[in-house]
Amino acid sequence: MFDGLKSKLGSFREDVVEDEESDDQELSEPSAEPQGAPRDDADERGQGLGSRARRLATGKKLITDADLDDALEQLEFALLQGDVEMSVASELTERIRERLVGQERARVKSGSILVEEAIGEALREVTAVGLFDFDERIASANRPVTIVFTGVNGVGKTTTIAKLAHRLQEQGYTVVLANGDTYRAGANEQIAEHAARLDTKLIQHEQGGDPAAVLYDAVEYAAANQVDVVLGDTAGRLHTADDLMAQLGKITRVVDPDMTLFVDEAIAGQDATRRAKQFDEAASIDGVVLTKADADSEGGAAISIAQVTGTPILFLGVGQEYPDLVPFDPDRLVAGLESVETRS
Repeated sequence: MFDGLKSKLGSFREDVVEDEESDDQELSEPSAEPQGAPRDDADERGQGLGSRARRLATGKKLITDADLDDALEQLEFALLQGDVEMSVASELTERIRERLVGQERARVKSGSILVEEAIGEALREVTAVGLFDFDERIASANRPVTIVFTGVNGVGKTTTIAKLAHRLQEQGYTVVLANGDTYRAGANEQIAEHAARLDTKLIQHEQGGDPAAVLYDAVEYAAANQVDVVLGDTAGRLHTADDLMAQLGKITRVVDPDMTLFVDEAIAGQDATRRAKQFDEAASIDGVVLTKADADSEGGAAISIAQVTGTPILFLGVGQEYPDLVPFDPDRLVAGLESVETRS
């Protein structure tokens, strides 16, 4: 994941460094100014030649808007190509500009290191928005903890529920599953297979039943049987989007879940961002799980969803097996992007 974005950010970093080296060469060459010209007249970039020369002599460099304009324009276009939503791409490039313009640092802290820091800080701010410790929240919440999963059908929502059930069981919690996706043919059978493999209780009603009633019964069962966590599936598609959103709203009112998690594919790109906004409006999502993250070379969906919805990416699905659900770590993302080599 993020391989495409790594390459694009690496190219941006090199563009800025090349501009800086070009400036150094310009200042190191003899001046073509006529004798007697004022030493500190502003050049085309708005900086006095004398002050720029003094910064070079002391090993320092001032980055200007003009140094960044072309590179940032290219970066914004590259982010859009990498599935980052338009407003988010603009926000990221502006944050990077704010961090770089006017920076005056020793040579050892300029160039690629300075650019890496600016990119890293901007991405960390965006991807860490609203981030919370999922394990700590489970540990400290009143029992039973109720988690409802939303998202369109076909993105791996039910499998994600099974993966999280497995993860919770590995941590010593008891789990009950609930099938609130009562309209999809085969939904009961799909989640029942997972429940059998995980040796956990499944609450389900007949096809076409009231999803809110299913989840309510699951919460009641968990309370009566001292089960720690309820994981509830919901429909991903009805006859109209309004029907689906109304159903999610009813589930929220009836069950009052501790968490509502939105599930989508990392490879869905900007479609995932649009759907996340829609589901968030209906059910106020608390976090996001992105499936097929191992197949996503761009990574733009993760960055966009976090910024657009204000909710954190909590987990990434990175395979088909139950253990293939890993916590999302913004610091690890930033470290991976900063380690990319620029093109030769």
